[in-house]
Amino acid sequence: MNVTLAVKQYVTKMIENSGPGMKVLLMDRETTSIVSVVYTQSEILQKEVYLFERIDSKNRDNMKHLKAICFLRPTKENVEQLIQELRRPKYSVYFIYFSNVISKSEIKALAEADEQEVVAEVQEFYGDFIAVNPHLFSLNLQGVARGRSWESSMLSRCTHGLTSVLLALKKCPMIRYQLSSDMAKRLGESVKQIITKEYELFDFRKTEVPPVLLILDRSDDAITPLLNQWTYQAMVHELLGLNNNRIDLSRVPGISKDLREVVLSADNDEFYANNLYLNFGEIGTNIKNLMEDFQKKKPKGQQKLESISDMKAFVENYPQFKKMSGTVSKHVTVVGELSRLVSERRLMEVSEVEQELACQNDHSSAQQKVRRLLQNPRVTELDAVRLVMLYALRYERHSSSILPALMDELSKRGVSERHRRMVKSVVEYGGKRVRGSDLITATDAVAITKQFFKGFSGVENVYTQHQPLLNDTLDQLIKGRLKDSQFPYLGASSLRDRPQDIIVFIIGGATFEEALSVYNLNRSSPGVRIVLGGSSIHNTNSFLEEVMSATGHSSDRPAGTGRHSNRN
Repeated sequence: MNVTLAVKQYVTKMIENSGPGMKVLLMDRETTSIVSVVYTQSEILQKEVYLFERIDSKNRDNMKHLKAICFLRPTKENVEQLIQELRRPKYSVYFIYFSNVISKSEIKALAEADEQEVVAEVQEFYGDFIAVNPHLFSLNLQGVARGRSWESSMLSRCTHGLTSVLLALKKCPMIRYQLSSDMAKRLGESVKQIITKEYELFDFRKTEVPPVLLILDRSDDAITPLLNQWTYQAMVHELLGLNNNRIDLSRVPGISKDLREVVLSADNDEFYANNLYLNFGEIGTNIKNLMEDFQKKKPKGQQKLESISDMKAFVENYPQFKKMSGTVSKHVTVVGELSRLVSERRLMEVSEVEQELACQNDHSSAQQKVRRLLQNPRVTELDAVRLVMLYALRYERHSSSILPALMDELSKRGVSERHRRMVKSVVEYGGKRVRGSDLITATDAVAITKQFFKGFSGVENVYTQHQPLLNDTLDQLIKGRLKDSQFPYLGASSLRDRPQDIIVFIIGGATFEEALSVYNLNRSSPGVRIVLGGSSIHNTNSFLEEVMSATGHSSDRPAGTGRHSNRN
């Protein structure tokens, strides 16, 4: 179950089906993102695709020497634009691929428009999602809820995205959903409806144990997206913002022109692939090793090129050296900027208190530490607000809660009213009244002892004590202990055996910390394969945007977020 490979194979097949010759890839806004995260431009160029165009671009030239590969979402707008295209074709021949199921009536309309008979084939290739990592996908959707209900257009888009993942992975699953979430039940029913309607597409070879689709709601765990992160990919998204594998570094002090936007892709960057899930301390050491390795391989200025064989060896090694040079400068820049932000924003101190709020049950210590950090001018407005949010979620009903006093502290700091209002919104979104599970449990003696011993094994554990709720939910599911009373099956049947293939989808967005849990569970559970997806992949900023949208304050955007910023 590898979503990256599934999408990559679809794109490869599209290109191969069109045969030899120069080609143009015609896409829409969403399929452009879908392709760009699994294929680099240089990789596609090697396959004779020399032009990338958008179907909605008005000023495309006639290029009859090119074959057109169209990869589009089957929306009304795209079908209409394709009809107009076929009436006045700009290319010699068209290979049309839709990223999801298309209706017979729309196929008929396309056939009628193809008067010049330029269409060679029309197929459905189910790549209707962003494959972020091999076991992680996103639909790049922000603001899926209004209150506790679906935003009207979002239910349909999530249904299509999720059914496309199932078709790409060739799975016809049993569906379980979070009982406390009406949105989870509705999405489950909507997916089931498509499976029933398109039963021929879902007629895959039966496995001994059927796959499971588990649908969860972000509001059940509002703590995870509020925490600072300490593994490479998660840190990059939290502090710099990953958008379809791209990072905008244009605001980094003294940044060179060629590093203003960099791409981080595990497929094409060995260092990134090896360090994706490592903590910040290890990354620092590995960057140093990468630099030393680079220094050894770097061609010396005075290197003698006396013979033809010397020159040949240099030329042969140079492309690799050039690639390595780019990798080194990119990661040194990214890690350097992360390091600057950690120091400037006092993130180690902030994170230690966040972890205590999320994992420990010592109200007296927590309130003192939060107060102390709120008085530190180096702590940013966002970090101050998130500490108060975590306190509000953790000690929501504590008899000695000092939340009003902390809100006063935020006012004294000059924190904007918009940011202060977010504290109430987060509790409204993911507080005790809403949650179906016991997100926060009183730490018992056994857990405290475990924590104590865990602390001995390395200093980084102070910053990585927290495990997302998803980790426990999946652990229970794998062991066959996930309660039907909290996570019922859709329909009459239920699974008697332990599941082997699990697809989890979080309405309201997943996080890279949860992706790390899934990665670790995949490694530690032989015979079990898990893929995680979300309506988006959140960092704190985008999560707060989601919260404000769900609670009816969508115009109150968190600092530094635009409509598309910090999304993956």
